Amino acid sequence: MWPKSIDWKDLKFGIEIEFIGGNPASLELLPGWVMSLDERQIDETGAESGSELKPPPILWEDREQIRVMLNRLKAQGATANWSCGLHVHIGLESWGQDIVLPLLDAALRYQATIQELLNTSEHRLLFCPPVTPEMRDSFMINPSSKAVRHRGRPQSHRCGINTAAWFDFGTVEIRYANGTMSYDELLHTVELCLKFVAAIGAGRQLSDAPCSMAVELEAPVKGYPVSITPPRWFQERTWLEESIIPVLTVLAAELVQDGEIHHVLPVPDGLLIAIENHDGKLFNYVVEPPTEGWKLKRQVL
Repeated sequence: MWPKSIDWKDLKFGIEIEFIGGNPASLELLPGWVMSLDERQIDETGAESGSELKPPPILWEDREQIRVMLNRLKAQGATANWSCGLHVHIGLESWGQDIVLPLLDAALRYQATIQELLNTSEHRLLFCPPVTPEMRDSFMINPSSKAVRHRGRPQSHRCGINTAAWFDFGTVEIRYANGTMSYDELLHTVELCLKFVAAIGAGRQLSDAPCSMAVELEAPVKGYPVSITPPRWFQERTWLEESIIPVLTVLAAELVQDGEIHHVLPVPDGLLIAIENHDGKLFNYVVEPPTEGWKLKRQVL
């Protein structure tokens, strides 16, 4: 039911800690913790690196587990760079699906405020697009995950305040924070997210000014993960990718039914296009830039 007042410390949460370096496959994990070895980040050379570490659903009183795992990661030489993010999942069991619409309304009003508080790096906005009024309208007609997901690129499916996570995990996911290996920065982020969701769950109205909202929530005003500027080569690659994706969209749809372009990379014999299908499977093709039309050279298996 909604609204309903719940102590923020009684809400279960999970986090996705993205990092580079280290030796993820050999890291000793606490019970219930998971290393997603298929979730790779990008190091300073452009190579895939690191992984994503996740706890089981825990309470605020269990937060010391996070310190233990961060220390183990850092002992392996793991770090967080510009390619890493920090995502916080908050359990919605106390309210059920009744809270999803209030969270959509809260996103429409407060998403820019949360983004500013969490110092979201501009290049990471691809991974946390805004909730739109059209999404809210779609949800009213068809309350489903599909109604609150973006289309266009797989990285952009999940909003910065991601209510689609309710249908997958029973949570709302807040995706704005930059990556960090700092225990204090991570806890500040979790505390803000917990208190924000608890406030929306209680039906509270908040200020949409960042500092004022933090004060109203009794959350940290500062001390969140810092914004890190990516290297020039990555910015240039991103600009090129964004400019060429519209040109390749029709070809991608022909190659993979209902496919969306995940990324485009230069390779010695052309351009590698990675296309994700509806089930999340990636298909990689190399194409030759056209003089008149695009020429398919090979599929990469």
